[in-house]
Amino acid sequence: MIGILSFVGFTAMVGIISYFATRSTNEKTSDGYFLGGRSLTAGVIAGSLLLTNLSTEQIVGLNGSAYRDGLSVMAWETLAAITMVITALFLLPRYLKGGLTTVPQFLAKRFDITTKTITSALFLTGYVVVLLPVILYSGSVAISGMFDFPTLLGVSESAAITLCIWGIGIIGSIYAVFGGLKAVAVSDSINAVGLLIGGFLIPFFGLMAIGDGSAMNGLETLMAAQPERFDSTGESWQEVPFITIFTGMMLVQLFYWGTNQQIIQRALGAKNLQEGQKGLLLAAFVKILGPIILVLPGMIAYHYFDGGLSSSNLAYPELVRAVLPKYLVGFFAAVLFGAILSSFNSVLNSSVTLFGIDIYKQHINPEASERTVVKYGKIFGVFLALAAMFVAPVIENAGSIFQYLQEVNGIYSIPILTIIVVGYLTRRVPAIAAKIAIFLGSGLYILSQFVIGPGRVEAAMAAAAESAITDEVALRQIQADAYPHYLHIMAILFILNIILMLVIGKIWPKADPYTLEYTNQVEITPYKYVKQVGIGIVAIVVLIYIYFAQ
Repeated sequence: MIGILSFVGFTAMVGIISYFATRSTNEKTSDGYFLGGRSLTAGVIAGSLLLTNLSTEQIVGLNGSAYRDGLSVMAWETLAAITMVITALFLLPRYLKGGLTTVPQFLAKRFDITTKTITSALFLTGYVVVLLPVILYSGSVAISGMFDFPTLLGVSESAAITLCIWGIGIIGSIYAVFGGLKAVAVSDSINAVGLLIGGFLIPFFGLMAIGDGSAMNGLETLMAAQPERFDSTGESWQEVPFITIFTGMMLVQLFYWGTNQQIIQRALGAKNLQEGQKGLLLAAFVKILGPIILVLPGMIAYHYFDGGLSSSNLAYPELVRAVLPKYLVGFFAAVLFGAILSSFNSVLNSSVTLFGIDIYKQHINPEASERTVVKYGKIFGVFLALAAMFVAPVIENAGSIFQYLQEVNGIYSIPILTIIVVGYLTRRVPAIAAKIAIFLGSGLYILSQFVIGPGRVEAAMAAAAESAITDEVALRQIQADAYPHYLHIMAILFILNIILMLVIGKIWPKADPYTLEYTNQVEITPYKYVKQVGIGIVAIVVLIYIYFAQ
């Protein structure tokens, strides 16, 4: 009961502060509603970026992967720092120079309106079918498990999760749809502090639990018991083989941190380029510490439970329930709830932005006033949230949450990244090349990962069963050898799409070469130490990999 009361109290406090902080400043125009009037500072941007990423699909999913494979899965966090530096140095200056409020707006200027609309539709489809339901489902699993809602409410586990899904969805919709990005950003910044504190407490208490009251003893015990699990270079049969760092991993990271509307909209709302770059660099530096929150607890759980959990996705919630003092459970559940809302809010707000500006204003009602655009954007957001709430319970049958999310996202992430990269680096590649790359890239990836790949793996596993192979590592190796890793497939398709677009551009070049014009909407003087800080962050990441390599 104390945990529930502290959970309710902390959550209510954040909501009240966010309301009063934005009540007098929330603009009524579409740009102000969606982007907070381009007034976000470096600290708010960094906090928003970090908390948007620190949701339960990351906390629960990535710790589950660490429970299974150890330190090698830290690539999902540490390499993010490098791509955030790339975004700060190369992409953000171009976004702000062009006065963009959404990434597809660049595609409209570089290619044509149809390309922008197709891209917006891809984003929206991915959000409602994959990302929003995964956020709702993983968050509901965590909250329901921490408070043991099935026992508390006297319902089945599935029913408790469904109730949580609808509760989180409704509250998140109110924050995002009726508050705009500024309300989301303010609540993110408050929750970020609590989440970082709570996130560091879990591994601290976990190490104390296995170290007889001493965290340092616990770390020594953990490293001595399974030294091979502290290898930063993953094996070919693990979730993140080392070679994938140089293929699809960096592409996924660059898409997520540099082009994904859900993430980059925070930097697009910066008051100027300096604040945007400082916010990205600050977030990148803190990201290096991410494995302490998102990887180490999973490794502790593997040792604590002796690898005996029925599912790797249970590693984090079970560890929290086992080692965190009862009086802190409510506080941590509240900040975790804030992280869930942050990701849900961010995705929903970016969806509303894409629909309002790139679809409704562009194709449905070009003469609509700013207030009308906001109105119908909100209505669309409500329907999108409802659809996600209906889809979310189906995720229960998806298996590994984190890997499912990353693999399915490849349907639209790599094609979109391809046309953005080619769009910035060339001047005469035509719009038809972008359209072909989008449809061909998505189609080939779907064919590879959901038709050919599963067939190959199923045949290999059937042969292993006939040979009476039961060792888990051996089976995972057979599965890995049956078909290339999905990150390799992404890299292959990325290269093929770029070659295809360049060939088309050579044969049918764009009549008028594209030129990026400065709109004067945002001050674009760069942060004077952006290169030095960026190089320092990249060097730290490389040194971490070298130190833990075995």
